[in-house]
Amino acid sequence: MLKVELHTHTSDDPVDRIPHTTIELIDRAASLGYDALAVTLHERQLDVERLASYAAERGIVLIPGVERTIEGRHVLLLNFKSGAEDVRTFSDLARLKSRQPGLVVAPHAFFPSSVCLGRDLERHPDLFDAVERNAMFTRSVDFNRRAERWAARYGKPVVGNCDVHRLWQLGTTYSLVDAMPDPDAICEAIAAGRVLVEGRPLAWTEAARVMAFMLLGGTFAPQNRFDGKAGRIDVHDQGVLEMR
Repeated sequence: MLKVELHTHTSDDPVDRIPHTTIELIDRAASLGYDALAVTLHERQLDVERLASYAAERGIVLIPGVERTIEGRHVLLLNFKSGAEDVRTFSDLARLKSRQPGLVVAPHAFFPSSVCLGRDLERHPDLFDAVERNAMFTRSVDFNRRAERWAARYGKPVVGNCDVHRLWQLGTTYSLVDAMPDPDAICEAIAAGRVLVEGRPLAWTEAARVMAFMLLGGTFAPQNRFDGKAGRIDVHDQGVLEMR
């Protein structure tokens, strides 16, 4: 089984301000025993070929990918040879999938943010190969549960991702994939359901730490707020939580 992360950002990201380089991400993943890693910048697919040898020397397979905004919603497009950056609508996505193989993952699908798929995932289930269990959850607040119910209803696999914006996020939730260490084989295995998710809930201190760098960096604006049993929770894009 391969330890895999499919949702990461680096300083090459054209949208988010990320302090670590792709090299630093590879080094961190190697130190944590990962076997494969997808770099999924917002709106732009990084050329991972130039880093493939460096990653391979450290036991890491790089999977090309992009976190594309499609009709206002974030979607992970993985291992498409070309055209992923040109997808703007769900019709475009359908055409891309009809032309070439690749893996389409719904990230943080039902988190309370305007960029999360929500009802659009319900409208277009055939376009998605897997849904993400995002590492941003605690014992009392977990927006992944609806995604897991969706996956069970449509017979789709679940993958575990950390949506890495800081290196210390990596490792709390991940996928174990039954495949050879090759991008095509990994994506095919996930689509076929040969994947398990390992993960642990974040402590509130950890969740607050993620929220703090998001806010201080000015990356995300608050999207929703509600009262929970554990206290007032502020919810930001991608499930960033703060307990007060």
